[in-house]
Amino acid sequence: MRFAVYQVSRRGGREKNEDRMGYCYTREAGLFALADGMGGHPEGEVAAHLALETVASLFQREAQPALKEPARFLEEGILMAHRRLLNYAAEKRLHDTPRTTIVVGLMQHGQAWWAHCGDSRLYLVRDGELFARTRDHSYSELQEALGRHAAGAENFNRHVLFTCLGSPGKPMIDVAGPVLLQRGDRMMMCSDGLWSSVGDPDIVRHLGDRVVADAVPELVEQALRKGGARSDNVTALAVEWEGEDEPPDSISTQSLDDQGFASTIQTAVAAQEGQLTEAEIDLAVREIQDAIRRAGKKHH
Repeated sequence: MRFAVYQVSRRGGREKNEDRMGYCYTREAGLFALADGMGGHPEGEVAAHLALETVASLFQREAQPALKEPARFLEEGILMAHRRLLNYAAEKRLHDTPRTTIVVGLMQHGQAWWAHCGDSRLYLVRDGELFARTRDHSYSELQEALGRHAAGAENFNRHVLFTCLGSPGKPMIDVAGPVLLQRGDRMMMCSDGLWSSVGDPDIVRHLGDRVVADAVPELVEQALRKGGARSDNVTALAVEWEGEDEPPDSISTQSLDDQGFASTIQTAVAAQEGQLTEAEIDLAVREIQDAIRRAGKKHH
């Protein structure tokens, strides 16, 4: 498996950057993730980091070297991240829970899956055209999906979410795939700081016309310019699928063995708070699988 990847995050006009991103891979699978800690709640940057670290820890354990059920992994990994945020808030006795959005892309055996909760987006561009995009868990996109276009409602509700990780209720998680990848496909994950300032046509045009190492920084700079002094954090991670050939300047996973693992997802916060142990991962997976099975029985 070979791919080219580029990631960048800028603070914009905010006091601190609560976005986090990163990727990790084994010989046969790659995980690409981005989280946007939510303002108005405590420790948004911690929420975003713990969410990514949790999903990456599960990926490292289960992708040896490939995931058996990618769609199930995405749902369970994001649910595990949600529960970890609730546990973190309880242990710290916080008055409110840290919260974050998350979007995760997965590539394995020439196919792609993705999942998200909130309004951090994933774009898949093929041959210069938009092939797929996640739908935000916001009231504005819900109104659009329902065919409602009340005057002024979109601007007013554009960033008001009805689900996220860390909220008291169970998060809504949308999972998509598999999609058969073609060489040259570009998949980009970004925070709302980018897509709220740069429209979909410009995003697709940049990703379609340029390599990701050129497209991503230009899109981020464009978002910062349009956002001005009050610009939100702007974060993007893009990957170009290169198949199994050997193009220059791409990442190859072939040198890894069955248990090999590489990651850019930092563990500084996790080390401070205590990384997940194998026993904790096992327990969390069993609890989530039991909850999913119980929910499935209720609908039959």
